[in-house]
Amino acid sequence: MNGRVLSIQISNGGVPKRPIAFARVTEQGLEGDRQRDLRFHGGPLRAVSLYSAEAIEALRAEGHPIAPGSAGENLTLLGLDWPRLSPGDLLSFQGGVELELTSLAPPCRKLKSLFVGGAVSRISGEKHPGWSRFYAKVLTPGMLVTGADLRWRSAS
Repeated sequence: MNGRVLSIQISNGGVPKRPIAFARVTEQGLEGDRQRDLRFHGGPLRAVSLYSAEAIEALRAEGHPIAPGSAGENLTLLGLDWPRLSPGDLLSFQGGVELELTSLAPPCRKLKSLFVGGAVSRISGEKHPGWSRFYAKVLTPGMLVTGADLRWRSAS
């Protein structure tokens, strides 16, 4: 299955993350991106956070004021069948960057303002399978640009 990088986001810690045109991806994540609480964010197994552009649009249609980068994701991806993704899957990006999905990213209480009634559990993979963000580790570092094509390979 193929997709595309709709947007790339970084921040100096916290949310929302701001869009950038390109980023150098290292084993620790995107250069210039910081996390405030390393107990829950960052590190080699949570180096990059990803979310679905289609899920964001569906959540907006439900009335939630979420947008690319506002949920803390580094990469907003378009064109993937998001509910089919799972930890262990590989994402290979145009230009050579390769990521392995490591885990679902649990919703953070700091995202309450993005959801009607503060219902941040709307993006909980346990309560709403197929709606969670993902964390990924970097298998192959390199440069990543907005608009880059990508290929998904299932681990199963």
